[in-house]
Amino acid sequence: MLEVLEEIGRDRDSGGYVRDAWSPADLELREWFKGEAARRGLDLDVDRNGNLWAWWGDPAAGPGVVTGSHLDSVRQGGPFDGPLGVVSAFAAIDLMRERGLTPGRPLAVVCFTDEEGARFGVPCIGSRLLTGVLDPERARGLRDDEGDTMADVLRRAGRDPMALGRDDETLARVGVFVELHVEQGRGLVGKGAPVGVASSIWPHGRWRFDFQGTADHAGTTRLHDRDDPMLPFARAVLTARVAAERHGVLATFGKVRVWPGNANAIPGRVSAWLDARGAGERAVRALVSELTLGSGATVSEESWTPVVDFDVPLRDKVAGLLGDAPILPTGAGHDAGILASAGVPSAMLFVRNPTGVSHSPAEHADADDCRAGVTALSSVLEALCT
Repeated sequence: MLEVLEEIGRDRDSGGYVRDAWSPADLELREWFKGEAARRGLDLDVDRNGNLWAWWGDPAAGPGVVTGSHLDSVRQGGPFDGPLGVVSAFAAIDLMRERGLTPGRPLAVVCFTDEEGARFGVPCIGSRLLTGVLDPERARGLRDDEGDTMADVLRRAGRDPMALGRDDETLARVGVFVELHVEQGRGLVGKGAPVGVASSIWPHGRWRFDFQGTADHAGTTRLHDRDDPMLPFARAVLTARVAAERHGVLATFGKVRVWPGNANAIPGRVSAWLDARGAGERAVRALVSELTLGSGATVSEESWTPVVDFDVPLRDKVAGLLGDAPILPTGAGHDAGILASAGVPSAMLFVRNPTGVSHSPAEHADADDCRAGVTALSSVLEALCT
């Protein structure tokens, strides 16, 4: 299954993937998911927010057990972030059937929509809408880099944007959620284990900084006459690094837009997006507050996810089923974190990443570790479905 997915949305030059939500690549991936569900005789359901659910058993007999992840990617991302969880979910069902097992409660594979937020700037849109964390009116008005609103994009994809919103009927079907994901770090390498269990997700958020200046000619405007917004932006980047070290958190300006974008002109405006995260919310907030006050920019918070502590009894049960697998926190956000914050008992399995590299074409997981992840996931699902 991973080999089939390797060719969808791949940049031939870099080897990375561009799978924005509702793009042609994403739509092809959604069709692939539907085909895999049909091949296994699973009943497909698409909820009001575009999340895909493939059910083994009647979901009305629930609440059931759900596993899965997402298929979209960051721009120039790797092949495992998201797809490994969806592929492993289908493979775990195959393994259960090979063993002659039939779940005692409904079991579903889910593919959440727009987990990465690469197109509209807000991560985990599908699960945030599902749980009511993201206001549907705000979601409809989110714009991509081309200026298209999410409402526009959904209509072109044959979806009704007015259907977006909290979905209590779908939520009621989810009794427990288990997400398998490639580890986005080297925690398991140090522990010598192919599979681990998540304890928590660090608090994290995204902020937009808008630096206003005055567009002018690069060759005729004297330096002391310039109002160049690139200068306060550059200071903000350096300040963020120093402040992150002082507060013991992580800060990244990874996306920048410059208007009008001419090489021979002083820009009139610079917009930049800060990703900040760390083990403690207070430290993350302190960093952002420090930058906001000192940058001279207009700052808006685009998303915030508080610390997520996964259900301890479920976490310990899962770790015990896997022979006391290592338990470790993560700084990466996931749909499992959104569901856990909404009160759905949730757990995560991590598959070892030998380099720790992620959100990059160099992201990797060894085949044997991936198979160990499928075996582990099937054991967990079997126990939860009994």
